[in-house]
Amino acid sequence: MLEIKELTKKYGDFLAVDNLSISLQKGRVLGLLGRNGAGKTTTIKMLLGLRTPTNGSILWDGKSIQQAGVSVGYLPEERGLFSKTKVVDQLRYFGKLEGMTSREVDDAIHYWLNRLEISHYRNKKAGELSKGNQQKIQIIVTLLHNPELIILDEPFSGLDPVNAELLTHILIEEIEKGKTVILSSHRMEQVEAFCQQICILKNGEVVAAGDLNQIKAEYGYRHLMINDHLEIKKWLQNHDVLFEQAQQFLKIRVENEARAIQLLNDLSKDKISIREFKLLEPTLNEIFIERAK
Repeated sequence: MLEIKELTKKYGDFLAVDNLSISLQKGRVLGLLGRNGAGKTTTIKMLLGLRTPTNGSILWDGKSIQQAGVSVGYLPEERGLFSKTKVVDQLRYFGKLEGMTSREVDDAIHYWLNRLEISHYRNKKAGELSKGNQQKIQIIVTLLHNPELIILDEPFSGLDPVNAELLTHILIEEIEKGKTVILSSHRMEQVEAFCQQICILKNGEVVAAGDLNQIKAEYGYRHLMINDHLEIKKWLQNHDVLFEQAQQFLKIRVENEARAIQLLNDLSKDKISIREFKLLEPTLNEIFIERAK
């Protein structure tokens, strides 16, 4: 288990992270979220041992994360490659830094270059590659040494839809292997697809944290989606029910399931034909905007 206990970081009078506490079981995925400047990067740097906490602790299986000897793979948002060095040479360099033998490094490089469909760039200089292919190289650096804890900061940056789908499959494979993952991204649909837990930071403070499904279930509203039809629109307008157009549906915000059922019954009583409806929980994007703004 990864345990972050009352983690605090101050720079002079500026409080970058304020009393952050998170528990993450092995094999689970945490979405670490927040606007720019919320404290995400500072938290990640403390996890990596690049910043010393002012207060608090970070534990892996009950030991300090540095003393526990946990293997960590980190994908930074910024490019960290040597532009004038061949891809294979710098992959070997990063592998050796992680204590891999020459045979282990070469086997891992062969596997990951093929897995990410860029084996033909093996002897290219990193600076000659596109932004997306440089991101693929950085992903290989992150996963090359088979880390237990994987920290990803905007992993889909620069990837086209095809390569984003490829990375999605790779992340699913890593999660199925029991890897513990921390994912930081501004693309909420990606976080929602992978993360069982979330932590939203605002000005260094936690404004929402816990199991994502539970947070959604406890949220104060739902969306009733009814098939778009002129007769339904008129009825809603006549009864002062606010709605939004959502493609082929009319989207109505309701306080709870009971209110949604009441609306459907009222429509039925007035002989308004409803072909399709569904009740949706708030999306992570909606929760993020409300909590982090």
